Amino acid sequence: MTNPALDTPTDLPNNKVASVADGLNAALADCFTLYLKTKNFHWHVSGPHFRDYHLMLDDQASQILAVTDVVAERVRKTGNTTLRSIGDVARRTAIKDNDKDFVKPDDMLAELRDDNLKLVERLRDVREAAEDAGDTATSSLADDWIDQAEERAWFLFEAARKG
Repeated sequence: MTNPALDTPTDLPNNKVASVADGLNAALADCFTLYLKTKNFHWHVSGPHFRDYHLMLDDQASQILAVTDVVAERVRKTGNTTLRSIGDVARRTAIKDNDKDFVKPDDMLAELRDDNLKLVERLRDVREAAEDAGDTATSSLADDWIDQAEERAWFLFEAARKG
């Protein structure tokens, strides 16, 4: 339940927009987790392709972080509230942490590729819920976010391709 002090006017039906907000918050949790993992790998990548991977991962992390504010503000525009803590992120994310001391660069790229594709799945669920609620703005934004995550997955795949 939203605190009345945080009420936001919307014409979207409450019974349907709640599932949109839940999906957006789950996607937001995934974005924060994916951002931190991407930065972690950016900081710790090593090897002959260091510069290329380091720069690519930094670009991807920046793109992911830029999405977080838009996702959170979309939740608020639907009359709901966003994540409030790291604990909230941890409870909602589908992306696993990687706390290993060393990860091979190819394993980093493969893991991030798979994580971006998990985010795509989550965003497709958001789009479906938004369409069901008549929330064309969220549906349209989700299309853009899906395209961005698919592009990141593609770049990660191609960067790791052998031969």
